[in-house]
Amino acid sequence: MAIVKMKRLRLIALNADREKLLGRLQALGCLEVADAPPGLQGDPAWAGLTRPSGEALAMARGRRDAGVQALELLKRYGGVKVGGLTPRPEVTGERFFDERAYRETETVVDNICAAQWNLSAMEAEAAKLQSQRAALTPWLGLEAPLDTPSDQWVTALLGTVPLATDLETVREELGELCTLTAVGEDRSFRYLFLLCHKSVEGQAQEVLQGCSFSRTVFRGLSGTAAENDARLERELEDNARKRERTGQLIADFADHGEDVKLYVDRVDQEVRREEAKQRLAQTGETFLLTGWFPAEEEERLAKLLESYPCAWEAEEPGEEEYPQVPVKLKNNWFTRPLSMVTEMYSLPAYGTVDPNPLMAPFFILFYGIMLADMGYGLLMVLVSLVVQKKFRPKGPTMRHMVPLLGLCGVSTFIMGALTGSFFGDFIPQIARLIDPDTTLTALPALFTPLEDTLMILVGSMALGLVQIVTGMLVSFIEKLKRGQVVDAVCEEVTWWVVFLGAGLMAAGVTHIVLILGAVMVVAGPLLTGKGFGRITGVFGSLYNHITGYFGDILSYSRLMALMLAGNVIAQVFNTLGAIAGNVVVFLLISMVGNALNFGLNLLGCYVHDLRLQCLEYFGKFYQDGGRAFHPLELDTKYCDIIS
Repeated sequence: MAIVKMKRLRLIALNADREKLLGRLQALGCLEVADAPPGLQGDPAWAGLTRPSGEALAMARGRRDAGVQALELLKRYGGVKVGGLTPRPEVTGERFFDERAYRETETVVDNICAAQWNLSAMEAEAAKLQSQRAALTPWLGLEAPLDTPSDQWVTALLGTVPLATDLETVREELGELCTLTAVGEDRSFRYLFLLCHKSVEGQAQEVLQGCSFSRTVFRGLSGTAAENDARLERELEDNARKRERTGQLIADFADHGEDVKLYVDRVDQEVRREEAKQRLAQTGETFLLTGWFPAEEEERLAKLLESYPCAWEAEEPGEEEYPQVPVKLKNNWFTRPLSMVTEMYSLPAYGTVDPNPLMAPFFILFYGIMLADMGYGLLMVLVSLVVQKKFRPKGPTMRHMVPLLGLCGVSTFIMGALTGSFFGDFIPQIARLIDPDTTLTALPALFTPLEDTLMILVGSMALGLVQIVTGMLVSFIEKLKRGQVVDAVCEEVTWWVVFLGAGLMAAGVTHIVLILGAVMVVAGPLLTGKGFGRITGVFGSLYNHITGYFGDILSYSRLMALMLAGNVIAQVFNTLGAIAGNVVVFLLISMVGNALNFGLNLLGCYVHDLRLQCLEYFGKFYQDGGRAFHPLELDTKYCDIIS
């Protein structure tokens, strides 16, 4: 349970072996391919090195994008389940890397994408037709053709004026030689058809200009608006039938859904391999590979490399190189789920302490204290077991979150048993509804949030003190390893003495230890400071540490607060349900209320627990800034490869 020790690999091999070697390294899954070391960049001796062409990477990414698009289309039209908690099939390596099946599925993907391209074109055409129909709608009342021509005697115009225009006044101004017909209107405009004699065309134009007339011209349309609307409607119906047939064509490929998923996973491995290839440096005949691998994997890596004509070396990084070294955590089943919390905050720096084993007991215990209900705990455990068994979640979050949910559920159940809570006071309440004379008024409990609130508060802060002292102990050991003995004594030992002295004085044993601690608090800055800084250092140390430790310990009172809040809310809903005196009504109200309470506290307890670890605990010993280890490996999304 620690940060895995890493080694750097430098490898020179033949270009002829590059593809096969990268494939075997990917199957091995223990090497992170890195860019050339900084020492080689800009060195004239390496000026002849070049990067491999990115053409193959671009093509692989294009195939992957096509596969993902095909999957989305099969999901939309064929009902193929994609993503989420969809169960993943187990496939053999032989099937996964079957070249013939891969090429056949590639043809299926191309056909699906081609159908989608046609579908997109038809959807664009449908949008165009709908836009044309919308433009014709105000003119449907016009009986004259839209392309009514002007001749040597009469001028015909179509156009609009603002809705507020008084048409009677306009007609009077136009005179008897003009006919103005209102065809339709909407919220903004009136739609007009004007026929006027050529002799008064100029006068009519002036009148129309005065009322903000805007001419409308329908290019390429002949016949009436109604006739054109009917034609467009027929074209839209034909377009809809074509789109339906194309959608059905895509849906007919639904039987290939699993094959397309395998295709996407397979292409994704090619993309990873091509991305790793871009980090190599090469000459005409050879290539240079640098990377990082766990020291414990050196034997397997050496066995693979010995089968190729290549030169390689592995070496441990120096301390000055630690910021460049990727971090991999090695934990067991109990501490591994806490990687979700660690990675959300920041990975530890290489060469420091893995926080997971130090955090796991506290995080899981604190979560159980805050939620503290047997019913909620059972639900969490059951959900965790079912999801892990049936769906085998993957991904950086789900693979840790689901097991963590189960561990916190066990803790929640245990604390619920200690407080006698099962969906609050669900069992006593329903027992009274069934038998008013029942003697079951409460479940057996060691303590209860409502009656032992002060004890729980003191216990919460005591647990907080234990966690804080644990963090200080880790910091003390790490400082001793680095030879910082004075800092370790001044920062940690001094305040341990103060804590011990305060406890002994509160118990009425002695106050001498507290006085000794106070002397050490003052002596530390005087010994380590310089000049006037020694004096200010004393006051700074007193203020920062006293307020800091007091605030940190007080922060753990949230354990009691959340336990009390969750328990009270559950009891309130149970009481509301019992008022009606009907078991069915009680079950309905209690289930809804407890579901809301459970959902709220499931997230709330996680957030508050996370705060206690990241702010109150990590600050005592944790050094962040690590970079995650990302090896070249077979990392699939839609299937699991088995041997």
